[in-house]
Amino acid sequence: MTPAAVHTVFPPAVPGQIHRWGGAGVLVARRPDLHRAVSLAPLSPAERQVVRALPAWRQAEWAAGRLLAKRLVGEFLAVPAADAEILPRCDGSPHVLVGGCPVPALHVSISHTAHHVAAALAPQPVGVDLCETSSAAAVRRVADHVLSPGELSLVGTDRPDALAGAWALKEAAVKADRTGVFGTAARGIAILGLRPPVLGGRRRAMAWQAGDAVLALVLAAPAGSPAAAPA
Repeated sequence: MTPAAVHTVFPPAVPGQIHRWGGAGVLVARRPDLHRAVSLAPLSPAERQVVRALPAWRQAEWAAGRLLAKRLVGEFLAVPAADAEILPRCDGSPHVLVGGCPVPALHVSISHTAHHVAAALAPQPVGVDLCETSSAAAVRRVADHVLSPGELSLVGTDRPDALAGAWALKEAAVKADRTGVFGTAARGIAILGLRPPVLGGRRRAMAWQAGDAVLALVLAAPAGSPAAAPA
C-alpha cells in the first residue's frame, strides 16, 4: 500500500480550481487567497447591505463564500461574475440572482471553516460542506447522535479524515435537503460507502481532501424526478 493510500481517504481538490462533478461545479479556496475572487466578483450593493447587518465576526466568512459562488455563476452562465448576486432567502439559505432577477434553475450551497471556504452550484438541489480533520475529536464526541452503528463501523473512529468526511457528507446532504444536521434528519441519511461516497436515497455524493479539510458535495434529486444514476 502506498503512503498516499495510507494517509488519504479522498482525492485532492485544488484550491481555486473549479471541479465539475455530476453536472455540478464546486470551488474551494484558502481564505487568505480570496483577494483574486474579490477582484473578479466584488459584492453588489445588496450583498454589502447584508454584510453590514451581520455581526463583525461573521462578515468576512459570509462575503468569502458569496465571492466564490459568484465566480461559479459566471462560469455556468457565461456572464460577468460581478453581475451575479448571492442573497439570502427568508430562511437564510442562499439563492442566485443575475441582473437583479432570480435564477431558479440554479441551486447554490456555501460552506466555510476557519481556513477554507467552498461553494457549489448545480441545476438540482445541492449541498456542500467543509470539515477540518482537526475537528475529528469533536465529531467523535457527537458521533452517536449523527452516525448509526453501521456507519460507525464503516467509518471507524481512528481516521480523522474519515470522520471529517462522514460529518461533511451528512452536513452536505441535509443542506441539499434543506433540513438540519442536529435534528433527526441526519440519522435518516445513510452513508453506504466512503470511498467513493455512497449515500442512501436519491442522492449522489463526492468528497475531496482540501488541505486539512474534507470537502463534500451532495446532489439530491428534485421531488418528482426519477432517481439519478451515479456519476
